[in-house]
Amino acid sequence: MFQQLVFYLFTGVLIISAIGVVTVRNPIYAALCLILAFFSSSAIWLLSGAEFLGIVLVLVYVGAVMVLFLFVIMLLDLNLDLLKEGFIRYLPIGLGAAFIVTLEMILVLNMPAFKISQPLASLPANNTEALGKILYTDYAYPFEIAAVILLLAIVAAIVLTLRLRTDTKLQNISEQIQVSRHDRLRLIKMQAEK
Repeated sequence: MFQQLVFYLFTGVLIISAIGVVTVRNPIYAALCLILAFFSSSAIWLLSGAEFLGIVLVLVYVGAVMVLFLFVIMLLDLNLDLLKEGFIRYLPIGLGAAFIVTLEMILVLNMPAFKISQPLASLPANNTEALGKILYTDYAYPFEIAAVILLLAIVAAIVLTLRLRTDTKLQNISEQIQVSRHDRLRLIKMQAEK
């Protein structure tokens, strides 16, 4: 009973924070709502007995991806006035799309292919070990390809957000090395005051 109550509590927080992601007008607040959604879904994974997925969700998405999102949002020069325009105008379209997606999900999940006719086999005692064996044996190449794609995405994000600014001071190392004593020191002869 207590576990079910906690499940409904985290599910409610997850739904509210997910709605906040798409309705909050400030992009930083939307990213913070997404972090709360990740934490709530991680708690649901932990309640379901998938502790590895719950911990990985917090470490990878909250610890790395969302920090990168926040850096990109803060690096971009966003005009918040443009984001506030037209919310009410596009609300019926958004609600219609949400209704259609929900209806499709209900129809797909009620198909006979998703119904379990016989009970599942007993789960292993340590699902982290079972997941590791499958991930590093059967799916080793897709795992490595995904790592390379993520590395390329990080490099692309850095290149896209890096812009040349005129107000920054840059060093020219070759000029600094070739400097002589006469370039740094200048003797000025002045007449003494009386």
